[in-house]
Amino acid sequence: MELAEAVRSRRMVRSFSDEPVPGQVVDELLALSLRAPSAGNTRGTSWVVLEGADEVATYWAHTTTEDWRARSRRWPGMRRAPVIALSLASPAAYLARYAEVDKAGAGLGRDRSAWPVPYWFGDAAFSVMTLLLSAASAGLGACFLGNFRGEEALRTALGVPGEWRLFGAVLLGRPDGRDRRSPSLDRPSPGIAERVHRGRW
Repeated sequence: MELAEAVRSRRMVRSFSDEPVPGQVVDELLALSLRAPSAGNTRGTSWVVLEGADEVATYWAHTTTEDWRARSRRWPGMRRAPVIALSLASPAAYLARYAEVDKAGAGLGRDRSAWPVPYWFGDAAFSVMTLLLSAASAGLGACFLGNFRGEEALRTALGVPGEWRLFGAVLLGRPDGRDRRSPSLDRPSPGIAERVHRGRW
């Protein structure tokens, strides 16, 4: 699939079959994701990959509640995803990189408060988007889930060092065709002319 077609066809899939995704395919997708842009070539993005029901259950146990699972219409379809890739970012790596001689002039190597926009989350987002597009190109479904609860407990359970932050999770697998249409799709969509401004706003 060409890039333009992957961009046009990509959708967030929230209902998966439990059919395993071959490990080689997962490895290829993640290798592509790590080719995403990285500020200062810091490479401060990493992934923890959970495969199979037992490993995937660790994610759900720490990031959702029993009440949410009972109420969510999407939970049954999402929990069948055979792979969950956790996107992690290291603020410390960027502080260290931007304290180096060739970047020190930017004044960003002191502490996190010096960053008007944290590059570590931007780089994590680039890597996630590359994974989402690569999954579409490979004929897989994917969904990004933000980090809302349980980060510290999940990092501890998975042995992730303390300086790493969870940016979010990407569910990967084969769509089962039972996805519920998102009500968000009914929101009015502004045209290109309303969102692209040339020369000035």
